[in-house]
Amino acid sequence: MCTVTYIPTGDDQYILTHNRDETPSRSPEQLHSDQLAGHQLIFPREPRAGGTWIASSDNDLAICILNGAFVNHERTPPYRRSRGLVALDFFSFSSVHEFAKDYTFAGIEPFTLLVCEGKKLHELRWDSRVVHLNELNAQRPHIWSSVPLYRPEMRRKREQWFDLWLQLNPDPTLEHIMDFHQNAGEGDPRTNVIMKISEEFRTVSITNVIRTQGQIVMRYRDLISQSEHDELLSIASLESDMKNI
Repeated sequence: MCTVTYIPTGDDQYILTHNRDETPSRSPEQLHSDQLAGHQLIFPREPRAGGTWIASSDNDLAICILNGAFVNHERTPPYRRSRGLVALDFFSFSSVHEFAKDYTFAGIEPFTLLVCEGKKLHELRWDSRVVHLNELNAQRPHIWSSVPLYRPEMRRKREQWFDLWLQLNPDPTLEHIMDFHQNAGEGDPRTNVIMKISEEFRTVSITNVIRTQGQIVMRYRDLISQSEHDELLSIASLESDMKNI
């Protein structure tokens, strides 16, 4: 769970993109659709534990999760619940604030959860002791890299790549964003945004959440099978608002 960018593309519109670095055996080939807490969800379903690293729902929510919080931590398994299932648990709560207040975080490995909630962007970090919840500027681009996988200097270098790319692409399209997520780096496969340490640990997929007026499209590209799958959600809250006008 490794490299994420958030790009605002207009009024209430954004593109959230996630490069997943994992073992190929944990890479599904297509998207999954499910009902949870009365809402329709779409997400790539991790084949081992059944969780996910990115998901969207028809009540105008999109989330993604990365391993680690602020610093690389020492793992102390067994853990009570996988972080991929925590990502799905989020959709049983009415808001990120309710989730931060009422969810049982004890016994879960540290993580960073990014939440696009309508016009707002939140960052929730669980460091194994305390929940840290912040609202970010949803009108500015952001980048995150997995804390356990990338040292602080490598995360800073990726931020520099991102800043330079933004200077060259001040109004990025999906094509521009995919170019960054596929090609950014300095030619070192261990640190490029599409990374490869070995055949057993590499970037296995790229997922986009494309939020436009009235709908969310999730585009999933499996880099192992070279397949692509799209799913569309109509945003239920907006449809309800229109009926009441």
